[in-house]
Amino acid sequence: MILCLATAPATAGEKPNVLFIAVDDLRPELGCFAAPVVKTPNIDRLAKSGMVFNRAYCQQAVCSPSRSSLLTGARPDTTRVWDLSTHFRKAMPDVVTLPQFFKVNGYVTQSIGKIFHHGIDDTASWSVPSTFPKAPHGAERAPVDPSAEAGASKRGPAFRATAGDDNSLHDGELADMAVAALPLLKKSPSRFFLAVGFIRPHLPFISPQKYWDLYDPQAIPLAPNPFPSHGAPSYAIVPGGELRSYGGVPVGRQLPDDYARQLKHGYLAAVSYVDAQIGRVIDALEREGLRENTIIVLWGDHGWKLGEHGAWAKHSNVENDTRVPLLICAPGMASNGKRSDALVELVDVYPTLADLAGLPLPNHLEGTSLKPLLEGRQIEWKSAAFSQYPRKVGKQNLMGYSMRTDRYRLTRWVNRDDHTKVASVELYDHSKDPLENENIAEDPTSEEILTTLTAQWTAGWRGAAPKAVLPPKTR
Repeated sequence: MILCLATAPATAGEKPNVLFIAVDDLRPELGCFAAPVVKTPNIDRLAKSGMVFNRAYCQQAVCSPSRSSLLTGARPDTTRVWDLSTHFRKAMPDVVTLPQFFKVNGYVTQSIGKIFHHGIDDTASWSVPSTFPKAPHGAERAPVDPSAEAGASKRGPAFRATAGDDNSLHDGELADMAVAALPLLKKSPSRFFLAVGFIRPHLPFISPQKYWDLYDPQAIPLAPNPFPSHGAPSYAIVPGGELRSYGGVPVGRQLPDDYARQLKHGYLAAVSYVDAQIGRVIDALEREGLRENTIIVLWGDHGWKLGEHGAWAKHSNVENDTRVPLLICAPGMASNGKRSDALVELVDVYPTLADLAGLPLPNHLEGTSLKPLLEGRQIEWKSAAFSQYPRKVGKQNLMGYSMRTDRYRLTRWVNRDDHTKVASVELYDHSKDPLENENIAEDPTSEEILTTLTAQWTAGWRGAAPKAVLPPKTR
């Protein structure tokens, strides 16, 4: 997520606009997060004028639950969205979503592309109907690969370079639409909340050839841990998933190095492609003279494994899947050009935007405004971030509830209807094992810290919330 605020806090009569940019399947594989090899000059340029949050986490590492959580400001067990088909209004019929909140506060709200998950749009959130590129997601896939492995769908390959221009593909057309919308919104007598949802780097990894040419394939590093975590339950990470629905994917959990490198090359090229489209939208905002009074939010809905733990997908509670890119650019604030190791969550986005816009926070929110961190305050910040993922294991319906603290990740797999029934426990010490390769929950030396962390896990996100906000530091 990237968030940029006006050069000075908006007065009651001068509320900021909001440019809200979502990116699908974008892990912190960005230059501003010190990721090797990847080239993301536009996002990096934005990062230089803001605060980079090194440790931001989604609430469930799959599209609809994550987006529903962020856009309602409520966690998955409140939205009751744990899959790709359930609409959050089934459990929360009267909830005021983030864009709807701005709408009822006098903003024109408009959605272009994927903001809510496919098929989960919410008409109450928008002042005008949502619009999408003419080519739907995936329409630019290659023709069917006749050599597709048995059982694979009739899709083409998982990655491909194209000869066309940027706007010949979905995200380039999407950027065109956003660029065209800005001058029209500028003429509106009301402030605007413009949401722009990019698809790449979601599978298939398709982008113009020039973005592939940015990379030397032999310089692309492969995952150092292409194996399951030792001691973790078999259901902690389930290999396969969407990747296996594309043609030509080699059989077996661990892909051959040459194919894995091509796959990662495609992901990196797609990241650079979407970075260029984001740059076009930001440039258009500046050309229209709107940048100085527009909050810009850029966020990824969850992470993605690029061969780590022998998997190529999201759908788990591991660090690779739950950690997301988060950068907040707030010109004129103390956070400019700095980095933060504060534990923050995507559920914090809703209260942050409301707070920065000078609007009263709704009572239903389950996150915390990041505004104090942007202001450079000394603050007793939240002590943990929380994610979760469901699994059907035999006849058991399990939920893995994961807690990330400063040093540890604790995941407890419990019965979804009775949390006292524990199926398994995972514990990883990031000071010694940042890749989460060794589950130490059964190690006798972990007994004391496991007891402490279990009590903290039981207290949940409410127990981890900040207890006090102190005045800003004097400099």
